[in-house]
Amino acid sequence: MGQLRIEKVQEFIKQEISQIILTDLKDPRVGFVTVTRVEVTGDLQHAKIFISLMGSPEQKESTLQGLQRALGFMRTEIGKRLRLRMIPDLALAVDESLDHSVRIQKLLDEIKQDESGN
Repeated sequence: MGQLRIEKVQEFIKQEISQIILTDLKDPRVGFVTVTRVEVTGDLQHAKIFISLMGSPEQKESTLQGLQRALGFMRTEIGKRLRLRMIPDLALAVDESLDHSVRIQKLLDEIKQDESGN
């Protein structure tokens, strides 16, 4: 399967999962979620959805649980919207890169404050 097609499928799934989370999921546990990227295997059998979660550790865990329970629903919705013979199995992965970036920025800000205060 061509790399371009896989990239198109990944982008399509990313957009559709974002839309499904935003408008179709009714689970009150699901808080603020950003789909950062999707990785699909070359045979289109598996898709890993990378998400960034906002909120307290408890809110993040609750959101993750709600999303895990909704994976079957999301896969069914992707199947309706994506015209492929095989709909990939979906898995979630928490993308920590945004949290890491925020921590680094806070540290840099603290260093800058310390230097200007001396």
